[in-house]
Amino acid sequence: MLTAEHMESLIRRYFDGCNDADVEGMTACFTPDAVHYFPPGMYGGAWRGARTIAENWAHRVATLGSAWTVDRVLTDPASAQAVIEWSHFRTAQDTVLRGDEWYVFDAGSGLIAEIRAYYASPLDPGRRELALEGFDYAGRGYPMTCPVPRPHPSQVTG
Repeated sequence: MLTAEHMESLIRRYFDGCNDADVEGMTACFTPDAVHYFPPGMYGGAWRGARTIAENWAHRVATLGSAWTVDRVLTDPASAQAVIEWSHFRTAQDTVLRGDEWYVFDAGSGLIAEIRAYYASPLDPGRRELALEGFDYAGRGYPMTCPVPRPHPSQVTG
């Protein structure tokens, strides 16, 4: 059975692996078929597979001088899920990204099976839907239509 302590410890161990560019250490935190989802246009879409996730972050350390902090952690062992806030420092570009990640754990192994990353960033007016690229919202039961009927802006008179 998952515990809050195990979940937080594994997330922090994963981030330690990220900061150390430790591919083996990061890979050990994930199920082999883990998926890391990102917002549209970020990092070429979802990363699939524990080793792919680890190698891609190690590459960011080498090329961007990336370093991360875990700023907040909430865990729910009963649902095998956690959410964190983080900061990503890209020292080569002198930039900071901030965001949240939603974690889904494999209850049997206790490993991370999925991460859904949400970045704090300006609204992209060129996109109709601002959502994670490649994530099956409909298949996971997320609402696909507005729950309250609203007229299209072109139908509103003012």
